[in-house]
Amino acid sequence: MRRAKITGIGAFAPEKIVPNSFFNEVLGEDVDTWLRDNLTIRERRWCTENESTADLCEKAALAAIADAGISAKDIDLIIIATDTPEFVSPSTSSVVQHRIGAIKAGTFDINTACAGFVTALNTGSKFIAGDDTYQNILVIGAYAMSKFLDLHDKKTVTLFADGAGAVVLSPVTDGSGFLNGELFSDGQYNEWMGIYAGGTKFPITREVVDNKDHLLKFVKKFPKELNPEIWTKMVVKACEKEGITPADVKRYFFTQININSIWQTLDNLGESREKGEVIMSTFGYTGSACIPMALDQAYKAGRIKRGDYMMFVGSGGGLAFASALVKF
Repeated sequence: MRRAKITGIGAFAPEKIVPNSFFNEVLGEDVDTWLRDNLTIRERRWCTENESTADLCEKAALAAIADAGISAKDIDLIIIATDTPEFVSPSTSSVVQHRIGAIKAGTFDINTACAGFVTALNTGSKFIAGDDTYQNILVIGAYAMSKFLDLHDKKTVTLFADGAGAVVLSPVTDGSGFLNGELFSDGQYNEWMGIYAGGTKFPITREVVDNKDHLLKFVKKFPKELNPEIWTKMVVKACEKEGITPADVKRYFFTQININSIWQTLDNLGESREKGEVIMSTFGYTGSACIPMALDQAYKAGRIKRGDYMMFVGSGGGLAFASALVKF
């Protein structure tokens, strides 16, 4: 059976470091203590004024391509998962394709908010499984949410950050690679968190800008049990399909918006919290980039090896969920 194997991994975060102390000054209160004690966040990276999503994608892409031992000209398809695109139109992937010189690659973007990278991993893997003309697919998760933050909104500005992570997928027939995945949405939550202006329903106007409706907003508070419950079910289902148990999974990669959700899920599964790869302390919350950035961190640290089972579960506004069980 032809499957998609991760053959290259790369990530990039902007150089600009924003420590918690910055928000103590901006907000006029101690948020550092709460962020450290409750979310483990100490700092995050933000784009500079002249940096944008395509810049992050480009650097992560080149790192993954180099790790795969190929050139950009060997890429057949580029899929970028982001809800902070370079433009409303055209796609961010077309910008990146041109920049890196992937002259024969097709392109498209995916927006399932912070579930985007795992959704794109599912999508790219199925292109390879279903069509032998695809030999190398570049999948990127990218986030430049600092561009959409209200500096005085404590609920968002202290959490969200920027970065990108990428993988190259290539075909194998040795039983490794992408084993199975699931996509799930609960659309009743579509108005609970998001950037609601800038599209066709609420075009950018002076009134929109004055009211800051073009920036990220938490409209309602999500039930705290929502992610752990759904993540747990998705992990169990994926493992059962392959005849393994959660204990057989070497490393877990969950959306990094709340460390307590990650720990609760691992507790639900009866697995050690040490199995969860986390990057929140130094990178904050990087949305659709957080999972591939965590993968890059685990890879460079030697915490994953060929033959290991890895579980990816992403969730994001919409609400959208995606899972992928991979044999590395």
